[in-house]
Amino acid sequence: MVSVADVAPRTPWEEPPAMGEAIEVAEGVLWMRLPLPMKLDHVNVYAFDEGDSWTVVDTGMSSNKTRRIWEQLMAGPLGGKPVRRVVVTHHHPDHIGNAGWFQSEHGAELVTTRTAWLFARMLTLDVQESWPEETLAYYRSAGMDPEVYDTRKADRPFNFADTVYPMPLGFTRVQQGDVFRMGGRDWDIHMGNGHAPEHATLWSRDDNLVLTGDQVLSSISPNIGVYATEPEADPLAEWLEACERLAALARPEHLALGGHKLPFTRLPLRMRQLIDNHHGALERLMEFLETPKSAAECFPTLFKRTIGPGEYGLALVEAVAHVNHLYRTGQVTRTRRSDEAWVYQRR
Repeated sequence: MVSVADVAPRTPWEEPPAMGEAIEVAEGVLWMRLPLPMKLDHVNVYAFDEGDSWTVVDTGMSSNKTRRIWEQLMAGPLGGKPVRRVVVTHHHPDHIGNAGWFQSEHGAELVTTRTAWLFARMLTLDVQESWPEETLAYYRSAGMDPEVYDTRKADRPFNFADTVYPMPLGFTRVQQGDVFRMGGRDWDIHMGNGHAPEHATLWSRDDNLVLTGDQVLSSISPNIGVYATEPEADPLAEWLEACERLAALARPEHLALGGHKLPFTRLPLRMRQLIDNHHGALERLMEFLETPKSAAECFPTLFKRTIGPGEYGLALVEAVAHVNHLYRTGQVTRTRRSDEAWVYQRR
């Protein structure tokens, strides 16, 4: 009999670092955690020793609490040396949220992809006091539960600027094929996609470290969602393409440093598990769509668990990603229902 442990990624650590503390995962590489106000209650950040300073990878969500923890980390595990450079893997608030603070208050250089910077800069400047009609129309088209829809519509919308520190002009771009020097190592830059556009992953040439950000995670699947900004998008196809391409680089001995959960080895196995998981979800969905269903009505077959209020938004955008993929690849048809929801049915 094969045990679960024999087919699962392995982690050298059973517990993460406590808030305000760090674990050295490799020579001159510190792993730290910052809190998030959601069910996924943390984000991993990393610091690389540059001798007289540090390079930090990802920054946490902007809040006074998070910045106080950063100050504790800089005075404690980082030994009072300045953070002179910040690398951001992708534009989501839990990763880029304090980048502007490091730039404005600490004089740090921001290094990220052009798409990540443009998205983050644009979204921080796009403050809405009431819901844009395009967003409400997107929710209706996805078949959002009417009670959830009414509650959301009555509240002030979430704004990117609520959780991302103001971003000054200026950044340094990294792109596919670059070689980047950090922490005494040369890193190859390879782009992910799907979870976030032009998501940077970094592969060390000098040891077995890989910074996967949220492209590949150890014990959860990265959220792959469609949003009102691009409602016809197929991010699942982009994520699958990127992971198949990155899988060719992966080795079992790699230590993958992800944006959430624990660092892990057996990277090729984990990437195959994640890819197969989405193919399996698509197969279940095809069977389920023998009769017409909206994206929201696909929750039971996609997630195989009850989706609570705190998960509803992420579940909805991921469900849309899966039905969009089937529609864009010609495997299902869609029609408008009287409540404005798209309903999908297999051919």
